[in-house]
Amino acid sequence: MASTSSPKDRADYPGAGPWVPERLSLSAIRTSAQACEGCDLHRDATQAVVGDGPRDARLMVIGEQPGDKEDLAGEPFVGPAGKLLDRALEEAGIAPSSVFRTNAVKHFRFSGTRGKQRIHQSPSRWQVTACGPWLLAELEVVKPHVVVVLGATAGQAVFGPSFRVGAARGRPMSWEQAKLDVAEPPAAVVATTHPSAVLRSRQRDEDYAAFVADLAVAAAALA
Repeated sequence: MASTSSPKDRADYPGAGPWVPERLSLSAIRTSAQACEGCDLHRDATQAVVGDGPRDARLMVIGEQPGDKEDLAGEPFVGPAGKLLDRALEEAGIAPSSVFRTNAVKHFRFSGTRGKQRIHQSPSRWQVTACGPWLLAELEVVKPHVVVVLGATAGQAVFGPSFRVGAARGRPMSWEQAKLDVAEPPAAVVATTHPSAVLRSRQRDEDYAAFVADLAVAAAALA
């Protein structure tokens, strides 16, 4: 059964901060996140799924949260959306193996099951905020030159609740230190849709082409 929490329960959860290690490394983040009880999502998820990719990656992509397959595998972007992302990166001139992939939220939120598969449910704003210290820690370790935010949840984790994908996508934007204060801020942020939205689209070819075009903007910013 999926997690449920009312607003009065939120005070019981301190956010991820107490579990983030003082000495940051990708391995330390991966280990420490498994113990995180910063919000209610840890109760029903199989495990925390943190970012994966080169420690010195120049490009970081940020999605919403792990899905059903990612929750079971313990790795981000291993399902159909991840495969589409890899193909689109290649077409945009970016080697998929060079990219660090992560999510705004590290535990899978779902709202029941359909057969054997659990049904995705978007995380709430307070859950995204509670998980923010993990994303900040990953940014501090990797120090990406360019960040791509995939979808509204990732965009709001970086830019705040007023972010809208449609208004922002496909152009380089400046990092906002007031929202996420990092020692070495990325030179540019590019917003686009989440690859899972492309998979669900009734005009998939058109939306996929737009997705690749947005990633090409990120490739140009890397250059």
